[in-house]
Amino acid sequence: MPPVPPPALTGQPSGSSIRSTPSAPADRPVLLIHLSDAHLGANSALMLGVDTDASLRAVVDQIHREYGDADLVLATGDLSQDGSEPAYRRFARVIGELGLPVRCLPGNHDAPAVLARTLGNWAKPVTDVGAWRVIALNSTVNGSNAGHLDRQQLELLDTAAADAGPRPVLVALHHNAVPMTPDWHDTMMLDNATELFRHLGRWRNIRVLLWGHVHQEFDRRRGNMRLLATPSTCFQFTIRDGRHRMDHSAPGYRWLKLYPDGSLATGVRRLDARAWEAMLQGWAQLEADQAA
Repeated sequence: MPPVPPPALTGQPSGSSIRSTPSAPADRPVLLIHLSDAHLGANSALMLGVDTDASLRAVVDQIHREYGDADLVLATGDLSQDGSEPAYRRFARVIGELGLPVRCLPGNHDAPAVLARTLGNWAKPVTDVGAWRVIALNSTVNGSNAGHLDRQQLELLDTAAADAGPRPVLVALHHNAVPMTPDWHDTMMLDNATELFRHLGRWRNIRVLLWGHVHQEFDRRRGNMRLLATPSTCFQFTIRDGRHRMDHSAPGYRWLKLYPDGSLATGVRRLDARAWEAMLQGWAQLEADQAA
């Protein structure tokens, strides 16, 4: 079976790594949708009590109802739990139903080469959308849950930020660049975050650093830069009493309105809590029936 074709995007001449989306004039705000950590497997199955295919579809249905006219969907890794091609095909089918331009980057559970081969142009690292530039970095380390940006990725960041000219820039990666709470020693975050921030500090046009991985909402400021994370489209995590724990909050996504002057507005939207509780109860009953 040939790969599921991602929606075509108009772009730069053949051979360029920079693509432009066709729907966002430079004189109006860009509406970007951020989602992350779908954790689809080769076959649809429950993971930590959640049907990750069903939860992704529920989130995508909500995006369609609330922001179906968005300019770009950005998915920041762990699209698959096992790095399998069938998982990426199903991800492409569900996300493709939005009919919107999409960009993806890999997480620690992904297979970057399989992701890039299956999703094609969705995996391009640099995209111009309206007045903004989006730079997607690969922070994965083979065989590790922790993240690292190698020299090639940092050079990509510097080159793309320099070439952006007056454009405001959003930088995305999978791994968190700061701990989610001060009492949590995070061994799975980006291990060279200090180096990343040194490179980011070279470019005043970089206004947003956005990541997945943490399965929770996060919003902080660092100088003139916004640091953002987004709930997973499936199960959530939290840090309580210095320990990593499951959080039964509903999955969701983040919307960002990116203005031409580099300012932004953003918020998180989640599935209805009662509907989510009903879904969890249904899956728990399914597991009980299968175990009987």
